[in-house]
Amino acid sequence: MENSDCILEGRQVLEIAEIMGILPHRYPFLLIDRVVEIERKTRIVAIKNVTINEPFFQGHFPGFPIMPGALVVEAIAQAGGVLLMPEVPDRHKKLMVFTGIERAKFRRPVVPGDQLRIEVKVLNWKPRVARMEGEATVDGKLACEATVMCQLVPRTDQEPQNAGPEATPELVSGVVNRE
Repeated sequence: MENSDCILEGRQVLEIAEIMGILPHRYPFLLIDRVVEIERKTRIVAIKNVTINEPFFQGHFPGFPIMPGALVVEAIAQAGGVLLMPEVPDRHKKLMVFTGIERAKFRRPVVPGDQLRIEVKVLNWKPRVARMEGEATVDGKLACEATVMCQLVPRTDQEPQNAGPEATPELVSGVVNRE
């Protein structure tokens, strides 16, 4: 799938504003702070700075804050989204949603003060579906690894990407059935 207008063309680093121009996620669910390496359609390395101000630390766990593993896997998927969404010609009319997670393994807790280095490699990319392998490390030590599968679906709201936190019921529930 060629897109000569790809916003990643010739780029190696993306700052938060550029990431927000690609992903529809917003605080508190945007889990990528910076992109430090990109190989178009192939590989990406992103950074997530984990701070005590993250809203999930209030309840996970009081007195022993640990970033939920599901959110580390979500960060892997978001990094993959930053890599692949710019390749989609009509990306502002689409969302990339999870269709599966395989072989997720959690090797060490991620805590406030950690910097996650998220590396994602594309295993398979077709016009509507992707399969990616990701690793999240802290100080060179593996924290999480997972293979994620995603599918492009039409945006139902057709609102600009910087719209508020509203979402359609099927996206909130994670159930999307489009033919």
